[in-house]
Amino acid sequence: MLQRIRENLNGPLAYFILGAISLVFVAWGAYGIVDVGIGQSAYAAKVNGETIPLETVRQAWLEQQAEAVQAFGGEIPEDRKALLQQNVLEGLITRRMLDDRIHDLGYRVTDQQIKDAIQQEPAFQVDGKYDASIAKARLAQVGLTVAAFEADLRTSLARQQLQRAIGLSDFVTPAEADRIIALEDEQREVRYTLFNAADHAPASIDDAAARAYYDANAAKYMTTESVRLAYGELRLEQVAALVTVVEDDLRRLYAENESRYATPETRRARHILVDDEKTAQDLLAQLSAGGDFAALAAANSKDSVSAANGGDLGFATRETFVAPFADALFGMQVGETVGPVKTQFGYHLIQLEAIEPGRTRTFEEARLELEAQYRREQAADKFGDAQEQLQVRVEQPGVTLDALAKEFSLSTGQVDVYERGQGGGALGADPALEEIVFSDGVLNQGRVGGPIGLGEDRLVVVKVLEHRAPQARPFAQVQASIVSTLKHEQGLAAARAAADALLARLQSGTASDAATREIGRSDPSVPAEIRAKVFSLPHPDGKPIHAAVPTADGAGVVTLLAVDTDLPPLSPAARQERLQQIAARAGSADIIAYVAEARRDAKVTVNPKAFE
Repeated sequence: MLQRIRENLNGPLAYFILGAISLVFVAWGAYGIVDVGIGQSAYAAKVNGETIPLETVRQAWLEQQAEAVQAFGGEIPEDRKALLQQNVLEGLITRRMLDDRIHDLGYRVTDQQIKDAIQQEPAFQVDGKYDASIAKARLAQVGLTVAAFEADLRTSLARQQLQRAIGLSDFVTPAEADRIIALEDEQREVRYTLFNAADHAPASIDDAAARAYYDANAAKYMTTESVRLAYGELRLEQVAALVTVVEDDLRRLYAENESRYATPETRRARHILVDDEKTAQDLLAQLSAGGDFAALAAANSKDSVSAANGGDLGFATRETFVAPFADALFGMQVGETVGPVKTQFGYHLIQLEAIEPGRTRTFEEARLELEAQYRREQAADKFGDAQEQLQVRVEQPGVTLDALAKEFSLSTGQVDVYERGQGGGALGADPALEEIVFSDGVLNQGRVGGPIGLGEDRLVVVKVLEHRAPQARPFAQVQASIVSTLKHEQGLAAARAAADALLARLQSGTASDAATREIGRSDPSVPAEIRAKVFSLPHPDGKPIHAAVPTADGAGVVTLLAVDTDLPPLSPAARQERLQQIAARAGSADIIAYVAEARRDAKVTVNPKAFE
């Protein structure tokens, strides 16, 4: 549920909801105590006696699949799938465990903090201002009431308090910081040679070898399971278009939000900014004697941006300026010059050129905006109701897609190829929808599936028209891919053999003909595998150290000649920045350690069938 909010909201509030502690989830290997007697209808895990429902874990897994499918470019490998599922469950266990500790330690979030966080969330704003109807509509699309959302937010903000308290409790001594900086900035003098698999690959692969590989790896070359789908969809805009605008409601909405349609007074001024009061008084005397304000501003103002325009600041509201300047400007008459006015920037001379009075748009002027807001608000409620009613109807025996389309005014369509792990057509790739499409009831029993929310403004129900099981692709269709794979594998083996041969020659005393260079730990011009190997080697004791390094594209051979620790000192500003980075890392390490200790102390029982 919370992940769905994150996907539908943009801004810092999404991270509060997920919980700041999510940065420090620990991969534990085995889950802990496994209760083999847990039934399918029970919980997914127990944490210190409190349960995590199966539905919570399975929904979290559906949401995690979206990122995993993208990362793997399709179906998730079985070994990685199990690890990802374990991480999902461990994350939920960690949250539950930390929430218990947060409560016991007395961390609390006030109602005002909740209100401030919600109103500052950009996803709940229109033109930079909080809009309750927008907030309600967005929450409705992910199936949350305002009360449920506030409860989730309260818990997540409390997690953030704990994270901040732990992180700020750490410190790094000057000696420790100096040592860390020296290690991070260390330079090493090296030579290295790379052997690329492509350069060592054979020119061709014979058909018999390719055919043998195909026969031995048939599972790699299966077609993707797919279906042909019919679907019905309901969009929020469809619902909004059908909303009947009630004049009295519209006027009530205007009255409740009249301040939103108010435009504050603006004033256009010029100013001259100088460093000291004496200079300001001298300039004021010249102005009193008939001096041209724009010319004096251009010649004397240290505000270079406005000075280029004769000191012109354009039209601006009171809130644009610091208090002393604003108080002076908004107490002047057009044509008047005042000063010097002291602010934290210096001394100002101010000349008021024009005033644009504030005004409030009339009801008629704001009508189109009001109607749009009214339709959004009304449509959000109706859209949520339609989702609930669709859910009830879909679960009734014998319901058909055509009947649902007629009853709920759904737009209909078809997707000819909807693939497992890829989705397809107008429905895209959504893990929750895929779960429904390939479920037993929809795939094998012919039932209508859904409704599923695709984004915040779209609901769909689906019916499978045709199922296409995975089949072996013909050899001719995949032969080019197999040839490419075999060339790479053989090239990789040859490149690594060449690296081993060079290493043997260097160790026997043959001189390297590679160029000598100094590299740092994060030098982007050097392959990561080479850097990692170079900085893992011990300091050379008068003799070069040689080592072979496997790389993703082949292999390398490195020779470490010397270590340079005599580096120029950092400037005070650069040193301060590094100290802040080091302290932040230390704080994160403390948080990880805290979570690890709490996890060790927790009593956890898990259901081994949680993802079945």
